[in-house]
Amino acid sequence: MSRQKQSLGRWGEAAAAAYLEANGYQIIDRNPRNEYGEVDLVARLGECTVFIEVKARSSNQFGFPEEAITPAKQQHMLEAAESYLQTHPELDGDWRLDVIAILRVPGGPPEILHFENALS
Repeated sequence: MSRQKQSLGRWGEAAAAAYLEANGYQIIDRNPRNEYGEVDLVARLGECTVFIEVKARSSNQFGFPEEAITPAKQQHMLEAAESYLQTHPELDGDWRLDVIAILRVPGGPPEILHFENALS
């Protein structure tokens, strides 16, 4: 992955974390990896554990960020979340998978779309 893409990804994850915290979420983990892949953010909202995939783009020239969530990516997200929960029994209870799509707007605040329970 190019440095520019990595930088955009880090920026997107930081913007998503700030957005979530401003909306009452508690970030409990960032970029945990397991045999199924990586989860961008893990958060709690009340008693619910939320696994968040962040997709950031600098333009929509090649499509909107959320369009990058392919069926294969959805399967990886589900498997990674289930594996994470197996290794963190303290997070019992409800959980869900969210997607946050972020578009970097030159000279302005990012455009953030939050898709809650995106894989229901």
